[in-house]
Amino acid sequence: MSSLPPTDPVSEPMSKAPTLTKSAKLKALLRSPEIEFLMEAHDGISAKIVEEAGFKGIWASGLAMSAALGVRDSNEASWTQVLEMLEFMADATRIPILVDGDTGYGNFNNLRRAVRKLGQRGIAGICIEDKLFPKTNSFIGEGQPLADIDEFCGKIKAGKDSQLDDDFSVIARVEALISGWGMEEALKRAAAYHEAGADGILIHSKQRDGVEILDFLKEWGNRCPVVIVPTTYYQTPTDEFREVGTSIVIWANHNIRAATTAMREISRRIHRDQSLSGVEDGIASVKELFELADNSELAEAEKMYLPNSQGETKAIILAASRGKEMAELTEDRPKCMVDVRGQPLLRRLVTTFNQASIRKISVVRGYKKSTVNLPSIDFRDNDDFETSGEVTSLSQAIDQLNGKCIFSYGDILFRHYVLDLLMETDGDIVLVADAMWQERDPNPQSRLRDLVQCQEPFTTKYLDEDEVQLTSIGHDFAADDIQGEWIGLAKFSDAGAERVRAEIAAMQGDGTATEASMIDLFERLIQSGETIHVIYISGHWLDIDNADDLADAQKFL
Repeated sequence: MSSLPPTDPVSEPMSKAPTLTKSAKLKALLRSPEIEFLMEAHDGISAKIVEEAGFKGIWASGLAMSAALGVRDSNEASWTQVLEMLEFMADATRIPILVDGDTGYGNFNNLRRAVRKLGQRGIAGICIEDKLFPKTNSFIGEGQPLADIDEFCGKIKAGKDSQLDDDFSVIARVEALISGWGMEEALKRAAAYHEAGADGILIHSKQRDGVEILDFLKEWGNRCPVVIVPTTYYQTPTDEFREVGTSIVIWANHNIRAATTAMREISRRIHRDQSLSGVEDGIASVKELFELADNSELAEAEKMYLPNSQGETKAIILAASRGKEMAELTEDRPKCMVDVRGQPLLRRLVTTFNQASIRKISVVRGYKKSTVNLPSIDFRDNDDFETSGEVTSLSQAIDQLNGKCIFSYGDILFRHYVLDLLMETDGDIVLVADAMWQERDPNPQSRLRDLVQCQEPFTTKYLDEDEVQLTSIGHDFAADDIQGEWIGLAKFSDAGAERVRAEIAAMQGDGTATEASMIDLFERLIQSGETIHVIYISGHWLDIDNADDLADAQKFL
């Protein structure tokens, strides 16, 4: 039996405790003076959920993994397919995995290879049962044949001799009780398997009162760790198993069963309703899935390892509002998804960013969010869009507010040169303002405008002058004091994004963030002494607020 190299006590810092391998963690659970618990998982995400819930270890159920693959629990899934799934589970978690190894996937030779491969993938132990290959699930039928004791002992020895880590566990599962062979046979087999080198005994039963399991444990007398699976005798209080020296309790198949119930219910409901409106609030959000998959770690890794990641420009688009002024056009979709000459408005905006080599785009959805479903977009959700403001929407993508970042409303169109000009302009926070705002719409009361006051007005010599600094932004200025209208497009440098994040945090702290607009945010930054620059354009953009704007957009394009 090979083993891992011993830790050199001289080279280890005295203040740093050695890190236990997963195999050592499982061995510690088996030998713990307290009763311990393993929870079933069958793939990477269920394994993560088990760890997140606080369990110290995972039971990789053969039944559950087979069901997840859509096949029977009769070795229809090959051991290499199981191994591949286990690799994902092990990579996704830090807690040990005890795998349900059925009968060992064949004879002693198959088990030797399986144990080596499991060890290479960081699996902590295997449980093998004393039945014949191919196995049949223990809950199917009566009086299933059992393996010869000597042959099974040889299989245990082969597994122990093949392990790559001294702490790897081979658990021998005794099927004598569940197959109707009686207590004497169960004790006889357990003793032989213990003598052959098994690290623990799993005693199985399908009686509903748990009495024969308790009787076995009393007869066994703690000769080695005992694992139980109370799937059928679940009403027996756990304290009764604790009192007779149970080492580990396995909750064997409850995640796959719960998932089956939930998936059936949600699929039937969506099929019946032909809508997602009744189910979205009752299921995990996409954001939760991203969190389970640890997307934030990938973002940090990209900064470290991608050669152009530091210079990559990202975009955040706010598209949470309905656009009530468009009436029936937004009854079943938000205005960002209203068709403009054959494409949703949001698709045209995303295309403009893509043409400027901006590929990493986050869109904050709200109203009818399921209809905002363009591919290759990082979607965030503001489910409180009806009672909150733009700062709340922006905060949903706060983790993307770093590095070089373009901010945009989701209901605007602009010529490509406007984005090029913005990206080429220096400054930590830069806004685009239309100096010809009055010519775009002769009726100043037709809509709420984001008006700007600047140190210098727009002139025909604008490109020859120094950078223009914003002095105030709001909705109601005297006509002579207005230098332009902010079009809903801005750029933040890394430093600028940091200042915006800090101001959002301050607003959240003083309770003003919930209903605040971007205008409120920028005005606070100005009042705190932040320099915000403005670049002027003369038209060549549209915001789509109503049916007239939509008609103008058709002409614009």
